Amino acid sequence: MLIDDSIIEGCVAGKRSAQSALYRAYSSVMLAVCMRYARDRDEAEDILQEAFLKIFQHIGTYRKEGSFEGWMKRIMINHALNYYRKNRKLPFHEDIESIDETKIMESTEKQTFDAPISAEKLLVLIQMLPPGYRMVFNMYVFEEYSHKEISETLSISENTSKTQLLKARRMLRNKLTELNIVNNTASSNG
Repeated sequence: MLIDDSIIEGCVAGKRSAQSALYRAYSSVMLAVCMRYARDRDEAEDILQEAFLKIFQHIGTYRKEGSFEGWMKRIMINHALNYYRKNRKLPFHEDIESIDETKIMESTEKQTFDAPISAEKLLVLIQMLPPGYRMVFNMYVFEEYSHKEISETLSISENTSKTQLLKARRMLRNKLTELNIVNNTASSNG
């Protein structure tokens, strides 16, 4: 989605009409980002509103390097992460010495989908994950952070990040299995 430079300039100048136009243009896209990190729609809308306030306050710092939408998305994600840190909803207490990543990959590769799942249903399942699992899963899968980047961002160890991702994937697979969407070929072949 491209936004007219005059709207950005209007936001920099503090014009309410430009802010309203920017919000209308991007609120649904950014709400989808917030929904991945929130427990429910109300919480996602709170994060969205607060993050848009930050966007309006800091829009003058946008340097037109990269996409404007990407810049806004980064603010949304950072605000969602800060929201959880502030509200202590990010319990990362599990850590293990090492994880064999090949087992993680094998466990997710040995599944096939019997039926398609809608984005809305998948989002609901992601929202059901415990906060720590949900944060790591979103950052790793959707934002393509490395475990090192996740560990630095969330102030956790890389092993904790790997553990949270593994457990998030298992929980999602179990939920999908319960819904008869996933057929685990490991159990049918063995």
